[in-house]
Amino acid sequence: MRGVRLSLLCSLLIWSPMMTASLAASSRNDWASDLRWGGYVIVFRHGATTSDQKTDAMSNPNADPMSSPAGGKAAAGERQLSDKGRAQAEAIGSSLRRLGIPVGMVLTSPLQRAVDTGKLMTFAEVQTLPDLAEAGAALSPEEKNRRAQALRMLVALHPPVDSNLVIVTHKPNIVDAFGKDWSDLREGEASVFEPDGEGGFKLIVRVQADEWAQLSPGSSD
Repeated sequence: MRGVRLSLLCSLLIWSPMMTASLAASSRNDWASDLRWGGYVIVFRHGATTSDQKTDAMSNPNADPMSSPAGGKAAAGERQLSDKGRAQAEAIGSSLRRLGIPVGMVLTSPLQRAVDTGKLMTFAEVQTLPDLAEAGAALSPEEKNRRAQALRMLVALHPPVDSNLVIVTHKPNIVDAFGKDWSDLREGEASVFEPDGEGGFKLIVRVQADEWAQLSPGSSD
C-alpha cells in the first residue's frame, strides 16, 4: 500500500529531471532571482489560523475540502485560516507574481486551512494529497515516518525550467521530514529547496510570510 501511494505521488509530477535548470543560488541574495528560472520546490506551512480552536480533525483526509470555496466552511472540528491567514496567502501569491516567480503546480494537505492557503495564492489548480495531511501525535510512528518520507520524495522531484512546485502542508510534517531546525516554523513560512536531480535536495532559504512583499519591485528591501 505504501508503494502504491508513493507511486501515485510520482505520477502527479510528470516533470523530468533532465529538464531542470542547472542553477544554484550562489548566495542568499541570489535566491529570489534564481527562482524565476524555475526548478525549485517551495514548501509552505499553511497560513495563520484562528486561535480559539486548538483541536482539529488533523487526520481526516476523507473530507472534501475542494468542494468549498477558499475561506469556506471546514469540516467539523477543523480550525480554519484567520483573516490574517487569508491575507497572508493572497499577499504571497501577489508578491511571487510581481517577482516573476512561476508556479506550475500546487499540492496541498486535504485539510481546509492548507487547501485555502493554496487556493488564495491563485496559481495553478490545487491538488490535494492525503500524505500531506497533518502528522500529529495521534498517528503511529510508522505513519508519521511514511508521511515524512512522502514529503521528502516530493521535494526531491525536480520541476522543469520555467516552473516551480508549491507544497502546502503542516509543521509536524515539515519537522519530521527535515529536522528539529524547523521546530520554530511559523504559520505562512516557506522553505525553498533545490532538488539535485539525483533524489536529493538542499535548503536554499527560509522565508517568512511578510518577507515576499519586501522583495517585490518597488519595495524597500
